[in-house]
Amino acid sequence: MQRCVCLHNTLYFKFCYDVNNQFSFSILISALDYLYKLAKDLGAPSESSTKDMSKSGEVDDTDKKKKTPRRRGVKRKIPDYESDLDDDEDFSPGKNEEAESEDEEEDSEPDVSLNVERRLSRPSIRAPRGNYCLLPNGLANNVMESVWNCFNRTKKFRDENFSPWVFPEWIPSAKDWHFLSNSEAEKYLPQEKESASFTFTREGIKGKIQLQTVKRFESLPHHSERWDALFFVGGPVRSLEWCPCPDGAATRQYAAVYCHKGMDDEHKINKLHTGPVLLQLWEIGDLQCTSRPSTAPHLAYALAIDDGCIWNIRWCPAGVWELPSTSRKAPQMPRLGVLAAAFSNGSIGVYSLPHPEALAAHHQMLYDLFYCVVFVQVKKVLTLKMGSNRSDHKGQSGLCFAMDWLHVKPHNLLAAGFYDGLVGLWDLASKSTLLKVRSPDGGVSLYPYHCFHAHDEKIRTLCWCRASSNLLVTVGDDRMAKMWDVRKSYVPLLAVKRCLSPEVYWPLFWSGILMAQECCFATFGQHGVHYFDSGYLGIKPYFVCPRKATVWSLSMSDWINTFAIADNGGNSLFSLLPELDIDPSSVRRRRYFEPAQRPGDEEDEEEEVENAASNPRKEPLSYKGAIGKYYLHFHDLDLVRNLKKKKRLLNDFCVRFNPNMDAYNWILSGGQSGLVRVNCARGLSCSVMLKQLHEAQAQFSAMFQSQEPDDSATAVRHSTADTVLLH
Repeated sequence: MQRCVCLHNTLYFKFCYDVNNQFSFSILISALDYLYKLAKDLGAPSESSTKDMSKSGEVDDTDKKKKTPRRRGVKRKIPDYESDLDDDEDFSPGKNEEAESEDEEEDSEPDVSLNVERRLSRPSIRAPRGNYCLLPNGLANNVMESVWNCFNRTKKFRDENFSPWVFPEWIPSAKDWHFLSNSEAEKYLPQEKESASFTFTREGIKGKIQLQTVKRFESLPHHSERWDALFFVGGPVRSLEWCPCPDGAATRQYAAVYCHKGMDDEHKINKLHTGPVLLQLWEIGDLQCTSRPSTAPHLAYALAIDDGCIWNIRWCPAGVWELPSTSRKAPQMPRLGVLAAAFSNGSIGVYSLPHPEALAAHHQMLYDLFYCVVFVQVKKVLTLKMGSNRSDHKGQSGLCFAMDWLHVKPHNLLAAGFYDGLVGLWDLASKSTLLKVRSPDGGVSLYPYHCFHAHDEKIRTLCWCRASSNLLVTVGDDRMAKMWDVRKSYVPLLAVKRCLSPEVYWPLFWSGILMAQECCFATFGQHGVHYFDSGYLGIKPYFVCPRKATVWSLSMSDWINTFAIADNGGNSLFSLLPELDIDPSSVRRRRYFEPAQRPGDEEDEEEEVENAASNPRKEPLSYKGAIGKYYLHFHDLDLVRNLKKKKRLLNDFCVRFNPNMDAYNWILSGGQSGLVRVNCARGLSCSVMLKQLHEAQAQFSAMFQSQEPDDSATAVRHSTADTVLLH
């Protein structure tokens, strides 16, 4: 399309080129004729001067294209070429020329989205050399850079903000531990004595598919190449947590696991109830980042409890672990950790657990028998209740589904959320006689120092800020996620209304929360895991990991800036987070472990599908019916190489990253089948992180080898004079 512009009595015009960069002479003649008539009407210069101007104008116009800078994102002004329609009637370009002119006009106009895209991609163009070289795990250097930075910063943060020793009065005493016989322990045990049939398919390893089963409390050893292991707890896994230990301890790793007694058990969330249950402590083995564990997972011991099912368990993050070889005066035993459990009777129990070796030695001394699986009963060191010492709440707040332990020193606060929307805060180190009382049965009860109403419905999950003792986030069934300053709990700092969330996590280094979501109130394709900024940086909600099924569990490792999820579709996957101190534009996702469910007889698959469609009642509705018709198929991907997406499988309800430095890349996952998988993300290990790990191990060894055997024992004293007897 030919354009005519009159600026300062100067006439400029352009010529169109065809595809072969040649002039269209017919259009040129028509254009010159049109311009001559227009110039004559306007009193323009003569034809000769017009021709001279046209020649010089063509050159000047091309020079201006090259030299004149155009402002980014601003369209240039286009003059009105249709002001004189009468003079334009003699000029009618053809269809081809009109299409070419439209393409030229579209190309000449700046595109804001393209400019934004160029700006976003500009840093990657100017990246330093070698930034995109691939590591042996298949990931680029720039992707692993955030992992290296977080590993170093996490180590520094833990050294500065974790207490080396807390709760010295809570040392396990052998006189409080009572061993149960097999007949006495029978009512506490899960009902399933053998797991469902399962098989494995490992990426890159060919082998014959063979069905296997595992007995209750038994396990399979770690695989020789992939290092994964499996054990059967006897029922659907409700909660599991790794036991924390100091950095560089290089010791055996333990995990507390709770499962329901029956595979088809149903529980009412609006009623309190009690009953016998079993809290299991599993020894996973000597987990290292660079070597395969030599021993298979096994059950260390199990606590028999009569307070009902356990909805949540939490370990004290630091300051309670000591060496198994610590010499203590009898009847005291070396302490493994301090654990809190939320029961279905509305209370929270705190236990001080010993090392399995010390408990085994005590068992052998009493019964002169070789140590095997031991079922024990023990008194709680503390029972947390709502209300006050003069007005017992008597479970009016309902069940406790959410609980978290303060992550910074002195690790003395525990927060819990209840069915009626209340949040209770307990100071576990309190000496106040108004809060800490002794009941007639000898137990010690502690009442909260502060309560506030956070939600209109039950609280599903809550989490302390990893770097503060004042900031807390709660999520309720009212579809609200709220951030609180516990010093000013009358109003939330931030409130976000989305869909239901089973679990939330506050990353250590980022000013926001990761929130898993259910699919019931979410738009299809818009639920999964979201990152919500607290308002400090003003980042919009970021869709980190889209899923098609409800995400039941969310766990993050601050060591490697990575979170893992388990969803209702059977997927257990984890994803590397970008640097969230700026607005992220992309994220890499990596799927690691996926179980699957397949019919036992694949030849009759089509017939079974037709029968199920015609008569849905033929499909099994119980665990017994399901294991008779189906088996589990675990697809293990190669965790060293770059991973590809695979198909989904059976439900996983809980997944947990190991919080310890020595085993930072190990993951536990369990679900409805009662089978708990142990996997190692070996691809996230590198020489930079291993160097810091070896330095921490050397520092830990040097510090504890210089101690005398009874140094730690002399520093312990019991303090029971600060409690008052309640009649």
